Amino acid sequence: MKYSIVTFGCRVNHADSLRIEEDLRATGGVAAASRDADLVVVNTCSVTATADQGARQTIRRIARENPAARIVATGCYATRCEEEVAALPNVVRVVRNQDKLDLVSRSDQHDGPCGAPIEPGIAGRTAFTIRAQTGCEERCSYCIIPSTRGASRSLPVPALAREVDRVAKAGFKEVVLTGVHLGSYGRDLSPAASLLDLLRALDRTREDVTFRISSLEPMDCTPDVVAFVAASGRFLPHFHLPLQHASDRMLAAMRRPYTLADYRALVDAIVQRLPDASIGSDLIAGFPGETAQDFAANLAYLPSSPLTHLHVFPYSDRPGTAASAMGDKVGGGTVRDRARQLRDIGEALTRRFRESQEGTVRPGLTLEDGTLVVTDNYLKVRIPPGLPRNQRIHVRLRTVDGQLTGSPIARSGDPRLTASSALRGAGRATSAASTR
Repeated sequence: MKYSIVTFGCRVNHADSLRIEEDLRATGGVAAASRDADLVVVNTCSVTATADQGARQTIRRIARENPAARIVATGCYATRCEEEVAALPNVVRVVRNQDKLDLVSRSDQHDGPCGAPIEPGIAGRTAFTIRAQTGCEERCSYCIIPSTRGASRSLPVPALAREVDRVAKAGFKEVVLTGVHLGSYGRDLSPAASLLDLLRALDRTREDVTFRISSLEPMDCTPDVVAFVAASGRFLPHFHLPLQHASDRMLAAMRRPYTLADYRALVDAIVQRLPDASIGSDLIAGFPGETAQDFAANLAYLPSSPLTHLHVFPYSDRPGTAASAMGDKVGGGTVRDRARQLRDIGEALTRRFRESQEGTVRPGLTLEDGTLVVTDNYLKVRIPPGLPRNQRIHVRLRTVDGQLTGSPIARSGDPRLTASSALRGAGRATSAASTR
């Protein structure tokens, strides 16, 4: 059987798709393009109306290009609008989020040899994304995800430690730890655990693997978590901390449990401990009731902030959320204009961060065909050909024709480039001239 998986949305969805892909490979499935596949799994997102529309368009396109394809839809949009998705062409099954990881059931298995084991490059991924937790019990006024993912559910620490060992033994050198509300990890377990408990347990693995922490809510990125990442030889200096808005009035309307002052103190503390850290954020443009004065708070804070990249979402009504029932909606043209201004700021922040890293030496991991490297602080730079995918190296960063590139200066055969030594040496390798 030839299969294809199309994934929309967050890292949690990508982690789920990796699990589905493993199961399909175990039954003897062979990956193919969607136009050639017998089975196409579409893992949908529903964070915005645009995400819903993208899933519908993709399903219709697959059915048009491959009329014989059997399409199975899953994910948040499929869960929220099951009948609507089931009516789309060639959709033979709709699998709700809570049943997603059982999508490949016994009845789907085929006689024949077992499929290939996982290895770096599966689904085009060099790093392996592991879902530690799903579900959310926060009630942000704009968000539909608690109703599509349900209550918070965590995998036990020992199970996650075994999963890390498994994928590391398969050859993966980097693991991305993700969850719908990752900061709530372990609160539902008995006995209860915490995100910091999990990080400490994974830090003790004997395998040569490094970790990135996926998106954390600001109130969950505690001083202890920051201190742990700064001291660890395994956890990379890369944070994603959704701000959503720089106006305290808007944060209250969004039901976000922090203020701009709280957020500012957090990111400033990170930069004090980790001057070269990458810090990304999410922002919503045009939330109901957003005045020109509210929006101006973004313009006042963001350009001088230590953030390094922004994901900007024009506000989109989600039926069933508190925000959808709010009055004083912002006009579409104004929403688009404000989103454009925020994206322009985001591009300037990214440009500033890249310029600050020119001339430094960073540890990294080769991706794709070996000519792309992701550094520990989440810069993606091109290097000359000659190295394979999934190789640990150090790169000296420089600008060529306005683009940040890298020159390899060490390879993974060097015993100094284990997961721990590469990171602990990064501070010594980084130019003292590097500033933010």
